Amino acid sequence: MNITTLKNWFANYKESSLSGRYIHGDHIAPLLDLLSAKIEIDQIGVSENNASIHLIKIGTGPKKLLFWSQMHGNESTSTKAIFDLLNLLTDSKNYITNEILKECTLFIIPILSPDGAKAYTRLNHNKVDLNRDAQELTQKESKVLHHLIKQIKPDYAFNLHGQRTIFSAGETNKSATVSFLSPAGDIERTVTMSRKIAMEIIARINTVLQECIPGQVGRYDDGFNINCIGDTLEYNRIPTILFEAGHYANDYDREITREYIFYSLITAIHYIAKNKITGQGYKDYFLIPENRKCFYDVIIRDVVLDGKSVDIAVQYTEELIENYVKFVPKIVKIEDLRKFYGHREIIGKKRTIRNEIVTVEIVPEIEMLKFYLDSELFSIELTKR
Repeated sequence: MNITTLKNWFANYKESSLSGRYIHGDHIAPLLDLLSAKIEIDQIGVSENNASIHLIKIGTGPKKLLFWSQMHGNESTSTKAIFDLLNLLTDSKNYITNEILKECTLFIIPILSPDGAKAYTRLNHNKVDLNRDAQELTQKESKVLHHLIKQIKPDYAFNLHGQRTIFSAGETNKSATVSFLSPAGDIERTVTMSRKIAMEIIARINTVLQECIPGQVGRYDDGFNINCIGDTLEYNRIPTILFEAGHYANDYDREITREYIFYSLITAIHYIAKNKITGQGYKDYFLIPENRKCFYDVIIRDVVLDGKSVDIAVQYTEELIENYVKFVPKIVKIEDLRKFYGHREIIGKKRTIRNEIVTVEIVPEIEMLKFYLDSELFSIELTKR
């Protein structure tokens, strides 16, 4: 399976009805209806606001793989990739479908936090972070996942998330487009056999991704927190792989990143299906650079403010406005930013910001950050509706 094959599959199986950042239960309901004619789909619980939580089951193999997406409702990239994957796995004419489904049974929760997804927030209806509720299990969504884990006893767990645009792959000017983590199961971050198995799978994924996004794969921090679901699973010695869908240049809708998540899912599942994974290949995991926070969305460099030469960092905040995710610019830092990078950089050449003001202006269908360097107007165009 090479990159050309993966590209062709993504082009053929991409679920065209899902796009952008705002994905919730109403978007996937028609897809679940269509898939229910081919595979097993059940409602396994409800959220704190009584929204349905579904489980998709596909395959008949002895290796049990559990996936859940949108534990944080505003992290939707992997949900799109899950449905791309399902389009592939329900095509019986594709050779890889039969290879995977003969060896594996996949259990998939496409949206664990339907309330958070609808509100486009990290938190659930009760303002609880479900990824900090793995021990106390105070929320219905947490209990649904906990009971499912106890019921199926997965051999592998896939915890699917998204990360902010601030992350770089190491201390470099390369964005961490996709990041991975084999979570720790104790404060000492012991490299157990179950961690080694997860690390070997991640190392295999990284080998594939380096062919298309070299230097843009990161390794997430493995600081231990037993309240997190991944850490709890590793504590119980279940090999767990955390995915973090990150930023690719000019891809704020995460449609390019979606493709690389699709590649990663296929690579991992096929590797599990075709191999007895021992963990012997775990060391290459540590060749992946750790994530660093080296990026801002925009850096305006070398401008004069209050008589001083400074750089200005602008970060977008994501706001749900009339069912669209809008990227609203906020000034987050004014200082010497030579050690940081901007996804977009504007060179001021020591010109003065007029009136010492950076403002946001709303115009029909477009949001812009507008500012003046001396008499020259600069506009940073944001997301069109």
